[in-house]
Amino acid sequence: MLNFLLYAKLKMTMVMTRDIMQSISKSKLKSKLLELLRYVESEGEEIIVTDRGKPVIKISRYYDAPTTKELFGQMRGNVKYTEDIITPTTEEWEKI
Repeated sequence: MLNFLLYAKLKMTMVMTRDIMQSISKSKLKSKLLELLRYVESEGEEIIVTDRGKPVIKISRYYDAPTTKELFGQMRGNVKYTEDIITPTTEEWEKI
């Protein structure tokens, strides 16, 4: 129940923008930073910190970047080379 009350209070102090992204002013951020960080971590939503109404910082959840194998693993063995990729070519640079 306490978590719900903190969440409801936090939601009331934030402003919903057109993109459904939430924002909070720098002056309110200092007192609510821990609550905001927990909110971003649990809900995965981004929060925009504003200074005099202008966005200055975006707080978002951290995601691990995928490895090269995860990104390109399905392409292994499917790429076809039509030329020697090691030998440098200067033909394209002569025009410049």
